[in-house]
Amino acid sequence: MEYLEYFGVALFFSSLLSMAGTGAAAAIIPSLGMLDIGFNLAKASGLFAGLCTSTTSTALNLRHKIIDIKFSLPIAVGMLFFSPLGAQVSRYLDINIVKSIFVVFLIFSASMMMFAKKEINIDIQKVWIFALIGAAVGFLAGMLGLGGGNILLPVLILLGVDAKKAAVTASFAIPLSAAVSFISYMTFVHIDWFLITAVSLGAILGGIIGNSMMYFKLSSDHIRGLVAVVLYILAIKMGYNLLR
Repeated sequence: MEYLEYFGVALFFSSLLSMAGTGAAAAIIPSLGMLDIGFNLAKASGLFAGLCTSTTSTALNLRHKIIDIKFSLPIAVGMLFFSPLGAQVSRYLDINIVKSIFVVFLIFSASMMMFAKKEINIDIQKVWIFALIGAAVGFLAGMLGLGGGNILLPVLILLGVDAKKAAVTASFAIPLSAAVSFISYMTFVHIDWFLITAVSLGAILGGIIGNSMMYFKLSSDHIRGLVAVVLYILAIKMGYNLLR
């Protein structure tokens, strides 16, 4: 019966966050933690769900040749090599430190959705800078158990990258990064495949529902504001549990 509950959590957050154009792992992971799932197992579950939901969109983007390979590949390579490193580092960090970093990330993501309006518009041309961005994002994503899109997307938009190009780049980088991070977590986390399956199915179905809902007359600003409030609530709840 508890697996149905995990499925429902993934379904709800994937439906909601996909309407805002972002991955659901940032909400699924702390929610599973609050349901007494071990935090590392929750991160592994979020990673696998993100892998499942991002693979299809990446395949479609490649098929339609809308990915700027010269721009995206260095970022993807940086994330590929550094995300498993971040996962292994989290293995040796005190779990409360990792949770504290996750709380900061939730607040950052919520604030970006609610308040970010302006772009910095930095003109970046050098490949090594793209790779460095990918490495930094990959390391943090691996440590937190995220595919990386929730971090990479706002960073690229802040740097002045077109929102559509940023989203396509993130979708290109996520699958391999999430896959190697998940494999890295498998080396030190006992995987509950029933949990993984329940969360992944919920995330896939939620993504379909969320994308379908986008065709209705829903205000993008209202959706992002609602998601931001949900992330703030999760951050407050998670922070409160840490302080108890």
